[in-house]
Amino acid sequence: MSGANFSLFLLAALIIAAIPGPGIFFVAARTLSEGRGAGIASTFGTALGGLVHVIAGSLGVSAIILASAQLFTGLKLVGALYLIWLGIRTFREAGNAPPEQIAPIGAKRAFREGVVVEALNPKTAAFFLAFIPQFLEPAAGYPALQFMALGLISVALNTFADVIVVAMTSTARAHLVRRPRFVERLRQGSGLFIASLGISLALARRPTTG
Repeated sequence: MSGANFSLFLLAALIIAAIPGPGIFFVAARTLSEGRGAGIASTFGTALGGLVHVIAGSLGVSAIILASAQLFTGLKLVGALYLIWLGIRTFREAGNAPPEQIAPIGAKRAFREGVVVEALNPKTAAFFLAFIPQFLEPAAGYPALQFMALGLISVALNTFADVIVVAMTSTARAHLVRRPRFVERLRQGSGLFIASLGISLALARRPTTG
């Protein structure tokens, strides 16, 4: 890629990474609910889920899904139902035990949930397919490799932004968790917010082409 084109891509990708989106809100909710460790694990989970879309986009799989109303709707509903189930589960776990007995979900579960949440989000696929091709240079050849390289950079920038959000959120959380009952409320609120992300995804429309 030419230097000017790549610089323009980096600028655009940085601006997009700084704009709060569903991924950032999910990571922030997990951090408020479970702390810095779960937030970081969720961040790397959503990063891996994003890489799934980058690879799928470079291979053309994402384009096929977005071109098919049935496939898009199916993936969207699976992702939405998973988020809603995850939110309800988080809410119920927080309310079914005394606050001091609520065990953290653990880094492995937070990472796994982050992967699934992002990988099942067709809006992420739509973003990559709409954003990255604008910066590809046909004359340079290997468009799939160009797509993958720019996608990796975009995911890395998004992950960096998520890590900053985790640091800021965990700092705020440290001043709020002195009371066990408030921890319960934080976790219940986190569950409701995650479920609301699922509802928002269920209402998302397939991007139109042409």
